[in-house]
Amino acid sequence: MEPLIAVVGATGTGKSKLAVDLASRFNGEIINGDAMQMYHGLPIITNQIPVEERNGIPHHMIGCIGLEKEPWRVGIFKKECLRLIKDIHSRGKLPILVGGTHYYTQTVLFKDQLVDREEAGSGSELDDSESSSPEKWPILNAPTDVLLQKLREVDPAMASRWHPNETRKIRRSLEIYFQTGRPASEIYAEQRCQRQIASMDENSAGGRGGLRYQTLIFWVHADKEILNSRLDARVDTMIEQGLMSEAERMLLYIQEKQSQGLTVDQTKGVWVSIGFKELGPYFSALRDGSSTGEELENLRRSCIESIKTATRQYAVSQIKWIRNKLWKALAETRMTSRLYLLDSSNVDHWDTCVKQASERLVHSFLHNEPCPGPKSLSELARVTLEAKEAQAQKPTSGLPKCVTCDMCRKTMMNEEQWTVHVKGQGHKRALKAAAKRAEREEFLRKRESLKNTQSSANGN
Repeated sequence: MEPLIAVVGATGTGKSKLAVDLASRFNGEIINGDAMQMYHGLPIITNQIPVEERNGIPHHMIGCIGLEKEPWRVGIFKKECLRLIKDIHSRGKLPILVGGTHYYTQTVLFKDQLVDREEAGSGSELDDSESSSPEKWPILNAPTDVLLQKLREVDPAMASRWHPNETRKIRRSLEIYFQTGRPASEIYAEQRCQRQIASMDENSAGGRGGLRYQTLIFWVHADKEILNSRLDARVDTMIEQGLMSEAERMLLYIQEKQSQGLTVDQTKGVWVSIGFKELGPYFSALRDGSSTGEELENLRRSCIESIKTATRQYAVSQIKWIRNKLWKALAETRMTSRLYLLDSSNVDHWDTCVKQASERLVHSFLHNEPCPGPKSLSELARVTLEAKEAQAQKPTSGLPKCVTCDMCRKTMMNEEQWTVHVKGQGHKRALKAAAKRAEREEFLRKRESLKNTQSSANGN
């Protein structure tokens, strides 16, 4: 198979820089796998790597769609990405896929039977069909509770998997049933079985469910506290570089469309990018004109803090995806040895800990030479990967299930979250409150019973 380098990791860890370093050293070209960076005209809010930092390396699928467009669906992204990889290979160069929208990159990395099927009939939860499903099955436009009830009827296993607020996933599972005539849970079980069979083959990387290319994956990672501090500083830098001007330009675009009688859906596309929606209260107060200068400045600072908080939360979600989804896919095909964690916590040690370490690995990889074990690169790599291996050894039973606490009226996504919940102070307080209510109700019941008895006695 042809080679492919993939670079994943949380925002702010240095993915783009590493991709440029490797492309410069190994005659490569870079393919962007970040949904927001596909929009043009907003390089700061979407955090695109500046042209002057690209070292003349071609960057594909970056700044390629307009503001009015929705992000490419996974099926479109995969198709265009595979075309680009083939083109780069044909010119004797090395494709490097780098991205923060990890469900985009993962659907390219793995040759999954369900992802490769005709888009309209795909059973992959990572794929959004291009078909007009809501027109074919109007129930898909129904409220979430209606969708969930229908899913419970046709596929109770999948219904128990999703949180009641996960509208998109509930709708997608129901859509799979309509499109294929089979429960999504049945299709996923079949997929897991095929992956296990493929993993038993020493050439499983080329089989169904395995890696699509001869792939080396770099996970650029950093200590949590260090990364959070770095992300806060980066937001400050983005503000200095003109983030607020870009956000204001986006707002003016919306106002212009509204003056033309058009509505911009701000729940999709670049409008949900971090940095625009968080500044909404500030721009609203600015337009209103009733706030003092001090009030505006305080609101501005508050909105910037919201951007920092959202950025840190996004980094957590990206890391969570790698730890869970990507690791699981690699483990199912016995390919976890292809994932190398690079510690970028100390930027002063970038050359030795990240650049040089990755270059040695790529050189060995491209020349079919033995590569060191992934846990040998750093202490962070050892601790992180050993924890994943230990977790993987725990027995699992099929699809995860949501667990609902009737006492607290909360739904947990899995048993681990349930364990944390029942040990939490909130749940314990709810139990005490419920016990007090029950005790009071019993007292009132007994008192009422006593009154009735006395009334009967007096009547006699």
